Amino acid sequence: MGGATEQGRRATGDDRLRARRRAPWRGPAVLGALMLAAFTFNTAENLPVGLLDVISASLRVSLSAVGLLITGYGVTVAVASLPLAHVTRSVPRRHVLTGLLAALVVSSAAAALATSYWLLLGARLLTALAQALFWAVLGPVAVGLFAPRVRGRVVGALSVAGSLALVLGVPAGTWLGRHTDWRTPVAVPAALGLASLVTIAVLLPTSRPQEAPAAYGTGPDTRRFVTVLAAGTLSATGAFAGYTYMVEFLGEVGGFSPSAVSALLVAFGVACLTGTAVTGALLDRFPHSSLSTAVAVQAVGMLGLYAVGTHPVAAVVFLVLTGGALGPVFMAAQNAMLLCAPGRTDIALAANSGCYNAGIAAGAALGGLILPSAGVRDTFLAGGLLTVAACAVLLRRGRARQPV
Repeated sequence: MGGATEQGRRATGDDRLRARRRAPWRGPAVLGALMLAAFTFNTAENLPVGLLDVISASLRVSLSAVGLLITGYGVTVAVASLPLAHVTRSVPRRHVLTGLLAALVVSSAAAALATSYWLLLGARLLTALAQALFWAVLGPVAVGLFAPRVRGRVVGALSVAGSLALVLGVPAGTWLGRHTDWRTPVAVPAALGLASLVTIAVLLPTSRPQEAPAAYGTGPDTRRFVTVLAAGTLSATGAFAGYTYMVEFLGEVGGFSPSAVSALLVAFGVACLTGTAVTGALLDRFPHSSLSTAVAVQAVGMLGLYAVGTHPVAAVVFLVLTGGALGPVFMAAQNAMLLCAPGRTDIALAANSGCYNAGIAAGAALGGLILPSAGVRDTFLAGGLLTVAACAVLLRRGRARQPV
């Protein structure tokens, strides 16, 4: 019986290898569709950041209430990631991904048609449910299409695509929403999601998740796994305590005009993209130090914005540092999950995504509490201190001679 099972696995692997040789373009094509999906999900998630005041005025709700569109999104992803990954652990990833993208298309269209705050919130929560599982299955599917020696670069490519949301998606959506109506950019992810859905449905093979090449961690380490989760959660909380209210900070503290703020959001996104691209290229060579470096840069950037954000030149410098760290933190943590996962990588990635989004929700909520009482500048002080705490977690692990 065991011999027959082993022969079956070998046959499955041989069939997969022959399929790749017959159609070597399928892997890059599916990776391109997954990158487009990552860009689309991140754009949909962060669009309200640049349109807080526009949505607030349109739906006649407070700025803090619109900020809850981000908080509620993060809470949903945080709560749903692990349960959804567990429930779908045996479902072929082709079916899972097409279902998630279908949910993205429907929810984006519903958000664009929303006539009240509660309808918009409900549509965003549906998108969040899809994203909760998306980041869990994305990594194993993508890296499984290529040789193990380039896994870090594949994770980097996915993260670059996600970072493009901050460079292109959110700034373009902000501009479009301010020159037309906020519903117009909210509808765009429906079209992009549909393009990804069709490509993946046609080209991604149907196979059992447990047989995928990246189904299990290459160096299981429970302690390292817990450390990465803790550091990632703290750094996400810190980052989004300030980032959620970045537009208000640049206007009120930095004294920048609305047009300058739009340009600075683009600069922030370019910095995020650049940091992600550079870190992604180095992940295969320096898988352990990438996370520590990114978290340290984020701490310097946020505390610098708090300390000297009233000076325009200094504000731009520390804004770029903060942006250059934001993408690499999540990317390096995701890559660490593929290495140190104590069990299935999709479950580990779901835990990482859930904790990171719990941090996003907590950060946005913390910023919302600080905003009316202490002011927007102090949101960056709180965020910087939380990021320093993440550094401390990583340094403590480093002293144990087991770097993360």
